[in-house]
Amino acid sequence: MKSYTELKGDWITTKGKLKQKFGMLPYNDLIFIEGKQDEMLGRLEAKLGKTKQELLQIISDL
Repeated sequence: MKSYTELKGDWITTKGKLKQKFGMLPYNDLIFIEGKQDEMLGRLEAKLGKTKQELLQIISDL
Protein backbone atom coordinates (compact mmCIF):
# COMPACT_ATOMS: atom_id res chain seq x y z
CA MET A 1 0.00 0.00 0.00
CA LYS A 2 1.32 3.43 -0.92
CA SER A 3 2.16 6.03 1.68
CA TYR A 4 0.83 9.59 1.45
CA THR A 5 4.23 10.73 0.17
CA GLU A 6 4.17 8.15 -2.62
CA LEU A 7 0.58 9.09 -3.47
CA LYS A 8 1.42 12.77 -3.71
CA GLY A 9 4.37 12.16 -6.01
CA ASP A 10 2.25 10.32 -8.56
CA TRP A 11 -1.09 11.99 -7.88
CA ILE A 12 -1.74 13.43 -11.35
CA THR A 13 -1.63 9.95 -12.90
CA THR A 14 -3.52 8.38 -10.02
CA LYS A 15 -6.21 11.08 -10.16
CA GLY A 16 -6.79 10.35 -13.84
CA LYS A 17 -7.09 6.62 -13.21
CA LEU A 18 -9.56 7.19 -10.35
CA LYS A 19 -11.62 9.46 -12.59
CA GLN A 20 -11.70 6.69 -15.23
CA LYS A 21 -12.68 4.03 -12.70
CA PHE A 22 -15.25 6.18 -10.87
CA GLY A 23 -16.50 8.58 -13.53
CA MET A 24 -19.05 10.22 -11.24
CA LEU A 25 -16.32 11.75 -9.05
CA PRO A 26 -15.88 15.47 -9.61
CA TYR A 27 -12.29 16.70 -9.83
CA ASN A 28 -12.87 18.82 -6.70
CA ASP A 29 -13.05 15.59 -4.68
CA LEU A 30 -9.68 14.50 -6.06
CA ILE A 31 -7.66 17.57 -5.07
CA PHE A 32 -4.63 16.47 -3.05
CA ILE A 33 -3.60 19.21 -0.63
CA GLU A 34 -0.69 18.71 1.73
CA GLY A 35 -2.02 18.08 5.24
CA LYS A 36 -5.59 17.52 4.05
CA GLN A 37 -5.29 13.94 2.79
CA ASP A 38 -7.78 12.67 5.36
CA GLU A 39 -10.36 15.23 4.22
CA MET A 40 -9.96 14.06 0.63
CA LEU A 41 -10.28 10.42 1.65
CA GLY A 42 -13.34 11.31 3.75
CA ARG A 43 -15.02 12.86 0.71
CA LEU A 44 -14.20 9.78 -1.35
CA GLU A 45 -15.48 7.47 1.41
CA ALA A 46 -18.82 9.30 1.43
CA LYS A 47 -19.18 9.36 -2.37
CA LEU A 48 -18.08 5.78 -3.03
CA GLY A 49 -19.30 4.03 0.12
CA LYS A 50 -15.85 2.54 0.78
CA THR A 51 -13.69 2.54 3.90
CA LYS A 52 -10.41 4.43 4.08
CA GLN A 53 -8.49 1.14 3.91
CA GLU A 54 -10.48 0.01 0.86
CA LEU A 55 -9.78 3.33 -0.87
CA LEU A 56 -6.06 3.17 -0.12
CA GLN A 57 -5.99 -0.37 -1.52
CA ILE A 58 -7.85 0.70 -4.68
CA ILE A 59 -5.44 3.59 -5.16
CA SER A 60 -2.47 1.33 -4.52
CA ASP A 61 -3.71 -1.17 -7.10
CA LEU A 62 -4.09 1.43 -9.88
